[in-house]
Amino acid sequence: MRIARRTVHWLAAAGLLLAVAVPLTLARAGGIEVEGAWARAAMKGSNGAVFLTIRNTGTVDDALVAARGDVAGTIELHTHVMEEGVMKMRPIERIPVPAGATVELKPGGYHVMLIGLERELREGDRVPLELAFEKAGTMHIEAEVRAAGALGHGMGDGMHRGMSPGHGAGRY
Repeated sequence: MRIARRTVHWLAAAGLLLAVAVPLTLARAGGIEVEGAWARAAMKGSNGAVFLTIRNTGTVDDALVAARGDVAGTIELHTHVMEEGVMKMRPIERIPVPAGATVELKPGGYHVMLIGLERELREGDRVPLELAFEKAGTMHIEAEVRAAGALGHGMGDGMHRGMSPGHGAGRY
């Protein structure tokens, strides 16, 4: 009886984990696959970012051209550039995703910038976004909110804490 009860608990836990993990794992549109979307916990009114992996399994180059949602007043595509020895974030119009390639949006590189959060992002929350691709069209994803200190992809960041002047100047 004790073994059966333990087995039931393990199966229930595994089922719950699978139910939570699958929606966050993979979204597809055309030859584009998006997986592993996540954001750091952040306070309402502050800025945040979404990171993810884009895989182009098709034979045609594509590009992420926009991200939309109601989680922030402004949502932009961003990258980091070195200017006069200082790393700065800048809005960009597109993130190229060549045919057969994988592109990581990660701290210190490409990311989806959430400017002026409309609500607090708490660990365990989900952030719904619509991603628009030049050729594959749109897809809906949910980014899992992780603890504020989350580094993701094994990289340090620090870039969102002290943003450079001019940050968030463009709107797409």
